[in-house]
Amino acid sequence: MTSHVRSRRLLTVAAAAVLAVAGPLAPAASAGPGRGVDFQLTVLHNNDGESKLLGAPGQPDFGGVARFATLVDGLRAEGEKGGRRGAIMVSSGDNFLAGPEFNASLRKGVPFYDALALKAVGYDAMAIGNHEFDFGPDTLADFIESFGSGGPPFVSANLDMSDEERLAALVERGTVVSSATVRRNGERIGIVGATTPALASISSPRRVKVLQNVAGLIQDQVDALSARGVDKVVLISHLQGLTEDRALVPMLRNVDVVIAGGGDELMASDTTPLVPGDTITKDPATGQPLRYPLYARDGAGVDVPVVTTAGDYKYVGRLVVNFDRRGKVVGVDRSSGPVRVSGVAPDAVAPDPEVQRTVVEPVKQFVDGMAANVVAQSAVALDGRRDPGVRTKETNLGNLMADSLLASGRRNAASYGVTPPDVALQNGGGIRNNNLIPAGRITELDTFSIAPFGNFVSVVPNVPRAQFKEILENAVSRVPVADGRFAQVAGFRFEYDPSGTAQVVNDAGTVLTPGTRVRTVTLDDGTKIVENGQVVPGPALSVATNDFSARGGDQWPFRGLPFTTVGVTYQQALLAYITGDLNGQITATAYPETGSGRITTTP
Repeated sequence: MTSHVRSRRLLTVAAAAVLAVAGPLAPAASAGPGRGVDFQLTVLHNNDGESKLLGAPGQPDFGGVARFATLVDGLRAEGEKGGRRGAIMVSSGDNFLAGPEFNASLRKGVPFYDALALKAVGYDAMAIGNHEFDFGPDTLADFIESFGSGGPPFVSANLDMSDEERLAALVERGTVVSSATVRRNGERIGIVGATTPALASISSPRRVKVLQNVAGLIQDQVDALSARGVDKVVLISHLQGLTEDRALVPMLRNVDVVIAGGGDELMASDTTPLVPGDTITKDPATGQPLRYPLYARDGAGVDVPVVTTAGDYKYVGRLVVNFDRRGKVVGVDRSSGPVRVSGVAPDAVAPDPEVQRTVVEPVKQFVDGMAANVVAQSAVALDGRRDPGVRTKETNLGNLMADSLLASGRRNAASYGVTPPDVALQNGGGIRNNNLIPAGRITELDTFSIAPFGNFVSVVPNVPRAQFKEILENAVSRVPVADGRFAQVAGFRFEYDPSGTAQVVNDAGTVLTPGTRVRTVTLDDGTKIVENGQVVPGPALSVATNDFSARGGDQWPFRGLPFTTVGVTYQQALLAYITGDLNGQITATAYPETGSGRITTTP
């Protein structure tokens, strides 16, 4: 059943649709197509839903995929009402994300709850983001196959899936495509997709080739659509943020609208109702609030509207575009802007009953079960905050995570025929709870919030000392920026000088600029690995980490060194460590709130 043929009662939309004033192309009227307008297209959009099916984080009265589905239906009906008008619904990627809610899908199996909900929303096309690959290509294939017949096309012009059997089969069936075409009121609308070229360094695409000529590949698809007479083209891209899309537009022609994803920016006017706690994102170029839409000038000198919205199913983006008879954009209607997904007056919408019954209720029951399962007691608050926190400095939760990798690597090494690890590295970006967990009960749900990804504990058995220093140089190369590559460590201590030269590497792990920040590295048994910035000759090290990092994620320069996964995810390693090795007791002595001096900086 698709949302195009369902009838839902939209409780109150008007109050939510307080309108953002558009840019310089905006016409004076907003009730419908005006003079010189041949066709009005409403592009409904979202991005970065990331499996927040139950509600907006910290705001249960807002968001939630069941309310989101109802709101989309009402806005779609409004956009298709009367005259030469039509509406489409698209996603700009990150359509699921590892965590407690998605774990309900993994335990259940195909069809995934996320796919059931998104099929009910009735998308016309979905871009493929980086998080779609966090569990590897097979889980992405499971997700796409969960839609069954009548699902949307998944669109990306710069991914070559020919070496991944299951995804290649979906390409052959026309489910995964470079571009798609939909018809509305006699008009054909072309939709082209793109995925971040940094995919290999921030997710786990395995044998999927990530083609780097993004602009050229998009333009090839646009030209092919134009050759078939399609004169209205929408780009749905997951390039990691508006900055990347604004840089892309000048390299393109004949793209009429860009819907960006990956940056989670919130664009709005000062009068737009927002989810409590949300603020309009500041434009990094000007420092001013980002208005909806912004414009970027393409290669032909045409101003192209570029939009995005905050994720987590908190908003439905609505871009209302007026076209003339030649298919040229002549204005963006003042009714354009983000519409919040609210469950409270004055703009409340009722949850879609089908989505509520088949998705929200079983997922909530699953998550509640994890929340009730107490697995440990902590005598100390555990710091998983990002900045300042696990992405900028040593924290006690970072130490706990690294210790769990080291313990699991050593415990399972013999069974997998690999050298027991000497040390462990946990990328700060893999610690996801982003809060200070208070002292007291630790539940199974907490462990998933901390370590949600499907990353497996892995051992890299022969890392030369010089290369180990390079990996640490990379880990501290972005400080003081809160970057996911910052490492939490176990089995050793190190000191670095943040004023030293920052390492620069490419996605292959080739060091382009050697770093000089790492000054000393000392194993827990006193063995010196680095002294005064120089590598001390000696045997290679065996390193425990996660498979994402071992493959060069976050540009860690492992450079293809062989590694072995040892049968447990990093969440399972954390759970086993605190329940087994620590006997369910996290003490202030072992994990003091200020850290234990594993990572220090020079004065």
